[in-house]
Amino acid sequence: MDIMPKWAEVFLVPLISLILAAILSAVVILAIGENPIDAVSIMIKGSVLSVRGWGYTLYYATNFIFTGLCVAVAFHARLFNIGGEGQAALGGLGVALALLFIPWPHWSIALAAATVAAAAFGALWALIPAYLQAARGSHIVITTIMFNFMASGLLNYLLSNSLKPIGQSDPATAKFNAAFDLPTLNGVLTQMGYKAARDDSVNITFLVAIAACFAVWFLLWRTRLGYQIRAFGQSETAAKYAGIKPVRITMIAMMISGGLAGLMAINTVMGEQERLVLNAVEGAGFIGIAVALMGRSHPFGVFLAALLFGFLYQGGAELALWTNIPRELIVVIQALVILFTGALDNMVRMPLERLFLRLRKPEAPPPTAPPPPGPTRPDHTPEGTVKEA
Repeated sequence: MDIMPKWAEVFLVPLISLILAAILSAVVILAIGENPIDAVSIMIKGSVLSVRGWGYTLYYATNFIFTGLCVAVAFHARLFNIGGEGQAALGGLGVALALLFIPWPHWSIALAAATVAAAAFGALWALIPAYLQAARGSHIVITTIMFNFMASGLLNYLLSNSLKPIGQSDPATAKFNAAFDLPTLNGVLTQMGYKAARDDSVNITFLVAIAACFAVWFLLWRTRLGYQIRAFGQSETAAKYAGIKPVRITMIAMMISGGLAGLMAINTVMGEQERLVLNAVEGAGFIGIAVALMGRSHPFGVFLAALLFGFLYQGGAELALWTNIPRELIVVIQALVILFTGALDNMVRMPLERLFLRLRKPEAPPPTAPPPPGPTRPDHTPEGTVKEA
């Protein structure tokens, strides 16, 4: 039996962790001579109380949804995939190759092609560490870290030599065909008859990210493959006994994870930059680890955690712009959120578990049956007595 109810596990533990991180962040802001209440007000106004702010918040959240789902799927298979940075970077290479050299007739077809290419390149980049873990015993953490640096070096070489247009100085590809520009959410709402303020920061990739959340939920909890992934993550010994092959599940789970990370490139490469540039991932692969931890590796939790980190990113940019709080301190605040929701999770969980144990009513003992009657003499005379004459 679970010690805590499900609602406490999903909502109460992350909420208390956030409150603790906010309190410590306020102390840090006070220490540098700024007002934490004013800082929070600026963050809220700049990230959720304006159309422009919401646009950038959702843009960042879109990236974190993909990388959070990437880490979450691997977690369910008891794999720690911290290679989302490199897998997303290679996904961007797939998007660039799909859009630079093939004249697609419409943006929707180009989007479908870019989606397939991004997922395929990300999955293939995760396949090699998966094989090394499953078949050779190489630790997945070490190999995925190495592949992050290898992906960066590979992109640097290609953008500085093969993919850079002649006469261009910066390491980047040429602009994609203007016909491949993704519609913005503002444009979609306008076409549907809603009057929306002009904002082009978030595009329809956000809808693709929501669809990915539903797809991952369906995969993990409504398919046989998802059951095998979760069973393998719970107990490899029991999974083997049930006929689940560890090598196969490890490689499939990592390829799905890498493909989800690669999908992030649709938003950054096709949607925002409209070309492939260096450092298009901008650390979102590592933020995905915190998003998955805070979201308890559930797609709905990942979605909510991605919104929170989108708020922190956009709100932090507003703080650096309108106050004397340095940008580095914003990174410290984000790190505190990651610390309390990840590494110090048990500091909140264990006291709550003890509290719920005290609040739980003691279970009544099961009713016991009356003892069977003992043996008696035929004349029902108790032993040790003399029968009267």
